[in-house]
Amino acid sequence: MGISIGEITRGMTILKDGELYEVLEFEHVKRARGSAFVRARLRGLRTGRVITETLRDSDDIEAAFMETRELQYLYRSGNVFVFMDKESFEQYELPGEVVSDIAGYLLEGMDLMGLFYQGEMVKVRPPNFVDLKVVEAPPGVKGDTATGGEKPVVLETGLTVKAPLFVKPGDVIRVDTRTGAYVERVG
Repeated sequence: MGISIGEITRGMTILKDGELYEVLEFEHVKRARGSAFVRARLRGLRTGRVITETLRDSDDIEAAFMETRELQYLYRSGNVFVFMDKESFEQYELPGEVVSDIAGYLLEGMDLMGLFYQGEMVKVRPPNFVDLKVVEAPPGVKGDTATGGEKPVVLETGLTVKAPLFVKPGDVIRVDTRTGAYVERVG
């Protein structure tokens, strides 16, 4: 069942030319003459590669039905991330290219959602907020607000985020996994 380009939304999973893609960004373009089209940035779910495509209604595009299952992140082995289905205890692996945008939010034992297409796991979605420990933070200089009162801090997963000047090593902060932004200090 094909879809119209007007139905495309951010975060949607589509099937185009037999390949699964996640829509990262899109822009509807209407021209005075000729048909409208969508300029979209797409991430290949099996490869992790990001491409820019021009989509038209004449293209063969389908909405891909994704099944979700509760998973637990087990560990990373080289460039492979290993997850376990919380009901069947079956283990699944994803290459680092597919997980690269969320790898900095993953802690062993964390619960998250796995997205499956026709029985094959193609993507994982972390919780919207994760609590991570700060391992490196430069000292905040009192009165130094030229940078908006923020400084880069390194978290236990290796992820670097901007946090307020008062955050110090050992603090646990909450980070929004959708934006990568600091939310609050939780411990």
